[in-house]
Amino acid sequence: MKQFRSNRLQLLCLLILSTIGAVGVLRGEEVGDRWGTEEREREYYPIVNTPMPKDTIIEAGAFAVLPDGRIAVGTRHGEIFLIDGIDASKPLPSFHRFASGLDEIFGLAWKDNAFRVTQSCELTRVSDSDGDGLADRFETISDAWGYANYHEYAFGSKPDADGNQYVALGLSESYYSHALNRGFIMKVTSAGTSTAFATGLRSPGGIGFDEHGALFYVESQGPWNCSCSLKAVSASSFHGHPASFHWYPYSPELGPEPEMPNSGGRIAAERNRVRQLVPYAVVFPYIRMGRSITAFSVNRTQGKFGPFEDQLFLGDYTLSILMRATTEKINDVWQGACYPFREGLSTGILNVEFTPGGKLLCGGTNRGWPVRGIKPFALERVEWSGKMPFEINRVTITPDGFHVTFTKAVDRATGCSTDSYRISAFTHPYHAGYGGPEIERHKAAVQAVALAEDGLSARLTLEKLDRGFVYEFDLGGLRSRDEEELLHRNAYYTVNEIPARQ
Repeated sequence: MKQFRSNRLQLLCLLILSTIGAVGVLRGEEVGDRWGTEEREREYYPIVNTPMPKDTIIEAGAFAVLPDGRIAVGTRHGEIFLIDGIDASKPLPSFHRFASGLDEIFGLAWKDNAFRVTQSCELTRVSDSDGDGLADRFETISDAWGYANYHEYAFGSKPDADGNQYVALGLSESYYSHALNRGFIMKVTSAGTSTAFATGLRSPGGIGFDEHGALFYVESQGPWNCSCSLKAVSASSFHGHPASFHWYPYSPELGPEPEMPNSGGRIAAERNRVRQLVPYAVVFPYIRMGRSITAFSVNRTQGKFGPFEDQLFLGDYTLSILMRATTEKINDVWQGACYPFREGLSTGILNVEFTPGGKLLCGGTNRGWPVRGIKPFALERVEWSGKMPFEINRVTITPDGFHVTFTKAVDRATGCSTDSYRISAFTHPYHAGYGGPEIERHKAAVQAVALAEDGLSARLTLEKLDRGFVYEFDLGGLRSRDEEELLHRNAYYTVNEIPARQ
């Protein structure tokens, strides 16, 4: 996530640095051209504004669904609001301010009749002991990290099955680790015992569990990260940024300090040398798939949100857009794909959450950085119209190529032609510079296509597959059986491992 408070000089410098070497940088209107027009998206997934009380500022940073169906929202101003009626066809929800006095809430969960709130300085239990509807008890669960700089954000997961939560800690001033454990992921048990769990973070934008129940966090573009990405987290894993190495002596549970990564290499080669280094599971190509990816939510609406069940939905702060992602584990390494979904949100998206009615609630702010959305803050919900879009549903890898599924049947004329499947590949340098170019770009020739009899999937055989590359799909030549074009023609699959032939 980009900084919220910075002076004009910092802003100008970062904007210049973030575009140096970028390949295919697009203007705002060109993003829409690549994604498919917002008018077409609206036909399938309309955006509904959620009215707020007059003179109330809600810059949503975290959501939680309560047992009674209400939605709790934690804000950048450190307040918790309870919202009732969010799923009404014409929403006029009621808002109740439950708590205030906290600090930039980027994690919110309900457990044991209380909120567990991740704020910059600590993980806090917030409860109402006398039942009057207002928080009156604030208890520190964990403050096992330092907090001294405005950019030292903390992002908290929901509890896992054992009650553990994971807190992703951003670096100091976006570049350094001046405060204790900055750049770490901390594991906090339900009893409050805190241990270091993973390292190498730069500027996380969210943390949680994916469609398979595995722990992932969102990383921002910057030093040691040429694009935003989704990264899989395991115990003692290292995620690429060495600024926090000097805290290893204080956390023996992490094991030995990793080897210093070589700047200018490739992630596929460095992970062979740096034992703890975890490659990016899903790379979001810069600008084409966002500039500042934020928190995600898994679609478990049982069809209420359309065809994308068990997929991750993520927001982007800068471009005010939503994306999808899917993951799979190959040779014990996580990887997967990302897909465009919806543009036209009214502000910079910080978090998303599915409501009990199967709608996607989106919230955020435009504070501090250029944002495509014109509103300073907003709460909006995206809902499925009931009409099926013609989309790429999911891309998975095979030993000799990819398997692509679709939401509607592809016609045989275009679906059986290799010319309809344009695929290219690129990688990034793994280096200490801010951002970086797409390099070693090449076409990935499709040698053969096997379209399923029902037209809902195609198996693509490629001339060659390479580890450490992002494969960019342009399937604009496909048509459905009722002659529709794809709503979004692109997908991007990150290859860390290639499955063995059976």
